Amino acid sequence: MKRTHTCGELSLKNVNQNVILQGWVTKVRKMGAMNFIDLRDRYGITQLVIDESISLENVKSEYVLEVEGKVIERKSKNLELKTGEIEIKVSKIILINKSELTPFEIKDGIKSQEDTRLTYRYLDLRRAEMQNNLLVRSKMNHTIRNFFIEKDFIEIETPIFGKSTPEGARDFLVPSRLNQGKFYALPQSPQLYKQLFMIAGLDRYFQIVKCFRDEDLRIDRQPEFTQLDMEMSFADANDVMQTIEALVKKVILEIKGIDIKEPIQKITWHESMDKYGNDKPDLRFGFEIHTLNDIFKSTQIPLFSNLENKSIRAICVDSLLNKKQLEDLSEVAKQNSVNILAFAKYDSNEWTGSIGSKLSDEEKVKLIKEFNIKTSSTILFVVEEYYKASQAMGSIRNRIAKILNLLNCEEMKLVWIVDFPLFEFSEEENRYVAAHHPFTMPADKSLNNFDSNKQDALAKAYDIVLNGFEIGGGSQRITDSLLQKRMFDAVGLSKEQIETNFGWFVNAYKYGAPYHAGCALGLDRICMILTGSENIREVIAFPKNSSGIDPMTNAPDIVANQQLEELNIKLK
Repeated sequence: MKRTHTCGELSLKNVNQNVILQGWVTKVRKMGAMNFIDLRDRYGITQLVIDESISLENVKSEYVLEVEGKVIERKSKNLELKTGEIEIKVSKIILINKSELTPFEIKDGIKSQEDTRLTYRYLDLRRAEMQNNLLVRSKMNHTIRNFFIEKDFIEIETPIFGKSTPEGARDFLVPSRLNQGKFYALPQSPQLYKQLFMIAGLDRYFQIVKCFRDEDLRIDRQPEFTQLDMEMSFADANDVMQTIEALVKKVILEIKGIDIKEPIQKITWHESMDKYGNDKPDLRFGFEIHTLNDIFKSTQIPLFSNLENKSIRAICVDSLLNKKQLEDLSEVAKQNSVNILAFAKYDSNEWTGSIGSKLSDEEKVKLIKEFNIKTSSTILFVVEEYYKASQAMGSIRNRIAKILNLLNCEEMKLVWIVDFPLFEFSEEENRYVAAHHPFTMPADKSLNNFDSNKQDALAKAYDIVLNGFEIGGGSQRITDSLLQKRMFDAVGLSKEQIETNFGWFVNAYKYGAPYHAGCALGLDRICMILTGSENIREVIAFPKNSSGIDPMTNAPDIVANQQLEELNIKLK
């Protein structure tokens, strides 16, 4: 390369050296006889000093330059920059390329609309904070690959064009021109392929892989996403969890410098729902949810009377929430189909609020004991069916943490969620479906009756959660053909459906399969958390917006009729 150094490399040890730098103009400061340019590349910024003998008339922000000059010591040093103790006394400037006025400034912390940033993503990616996000991704992937290679795992790619199968999210379909009327499906995960690797004797597999799901988007969800996929033969759930735990700790250490020594806590799915209102609890703060039916079993408060099948679920916050904060939390409750968020405030032995003023002396004493209240506090109540009330309180709990600024992005709180339900009831299909996938091994205690007692059946499945986000999950797989048939029957798949969708996969298990287990980690989510980003779009080079559109290319877009005719497709 022609350049001798990058813009983030030079220091006092390079003084008096002649150098060549190449990069983008960040700022031009014209000060009469002496002018300055900040030249930038992805490594940093170097200040250039240009005397009046060199014209800067045609040099503007974001122009691409090559400069030659001598490294000199700066009189006014900037110790916030890596190169802040030196500058380049320029002897020659070559203009490599010009730039039009950019639609937003190339600097961190800009307030531009996200769609504007995505339309000009190549400019957005010039900003240091965005480049840092991609560098973190690169370092994370490097750490992951080294970790698995050192443990004798084999990196193997799986097909992108596969077969559409029932269960799970909606597939993205790709029509086949050569096989008209038939479609490929983009993989939601390499699940079935990686299990075939175990049958093939490739006992330790991993892959950093693109996956695709046609589902509604959120801050932690994209239609295409990247995951770390792995599987181990002659291994059970604990073996996989130990491996993933070691990997996640190593990634956090390498990127954040945080050395997590203690084992990751394990809590059951039911305990998580009971205490935190969801199966991805954020443990950086408290506010556990309590059920208060016993405290109010003889109450005179109308909201807590005649409960029938409802539960009183409550959180105690160790501060006095103001009117605006309570209105905000009430809106969260309504978004979770709960119309009334009641509250009681305790301050210096005085009780106020929609519930506080109605409490009996006995109820006050019991609430103080239940929540171990020792300071001014606000108790929030909802009354609903248990799981609906729990989910609403889980969302309220998370919002409280944001309101009170309790979410420290430099704190890493991991937890394993275990003993998941094997099935979940689909209101849309009016039947029980596999909670994970139909190849998940039932828990030992559920083996005898999982197909007749679906409501209580548990799975040998596990999720790993970081700071309130599910970052991965996996399970022990079914390898017994009779057990697999019971599982298919339990989710209502006919013999014809099994043969059509999974025949090729089920057939493989006739030829000697080891027991095996695996896991997948969502790398976009992990990177989002490690960089303190607000959503995963900030850590993906070219993401889709919240509507699933790429504003830069306008994908998805219409195609020519000729292309549709070649595929034998006609639009309604």
